[in-house]
Amino acid sequence: RHAMARETEMFFGNIIHEDRSVRDFLDADYTFVNERLARHYGMNGVKGDRFRRVSLSTDDPRRGLLGKASLLLVTSVTNRTSPVARGKWVLENLLGTAPPLPPPNVPALDSEAQGGKEPATVREKMELHRTNPVCASCHKIMDPIGFSLENFDLVGRWRTVDGKAAIDASGVLVDGTKLNGPDTLRAALLSRFDVFARTLSEKLLTYGTGRALRPDDMPAVRAIAHNAAADDYKFSSLILGIVGSEPFQMRRKAAGTQTGDN
Repeated sequence: RHAMARETEMFFGNIIHEDRSVRDFLDADYTFVNERLARHYGMNGVKGDRFRRVSLSTDDPRRGLLGKASLLLVTSVTNRTSPVARGKWVLENLLGTAPPLPPPNVPALDSEAQGGKEPATVREKMELHRTNPVCASCHKIMDPIGFSLENFDLVGRWRTVDGKAAIDASGVLVDGTKLNGPDTLRAALLSRFDVFARTLSEKLLTYGTGRALRPDDMPAVRAIAHNAAADDYKFSSLILGIVGSEPFQMRRKAAGTQTGDN
């Protein structure tokens, strides 16, 4: 668990200190591991407790944040993966889109299918859950994203089966984009990189100002991301855009505050 967290900390720190493009968050061709984490990932040739940078091939599922065990672990539940939690995390943190709130009295994920046969995989349980039209309306947005990450188990190990059944990582996004595994999800996110850049700008500006953003802050967010494009979205270009923005430089007057000399 500590090695997983350390990998993500070093990954984020490297983007900052080397002033790399924030595209690395989605598709970096490197990560940081020690022997224990490398063994967990199925990587060879890494010995000892010291973390070191390792290169990743173009088809390596560990590229970017989507392959980090820390992320995959915190978006799982006690004894299984959670396509809903993983889909929700991607929507909120990478695409800046909050999924619909669940309706009241939503039934729990059922472990028994009709006819008494227990579903064999998480996907089968989700499919059963989605037979309820009330549940399906929300799940159709999140589940395809989460299903594309099902090759990662609840602690981020790569797998090809769930129990005895083969993993089905296919799905279709609401815009019709077909997914089948983390590489296709990564490609879909990269095709919407402008959305990711605005989402990251919004989150950094929220952190920088120490407050929730308002609708009238959004032009500044869009300008920060747009201007960063000219510098290949280097991390520093986002930071400079933030510190030069009006929301960062101008403090809002609290409601009811009186103007004048007092």
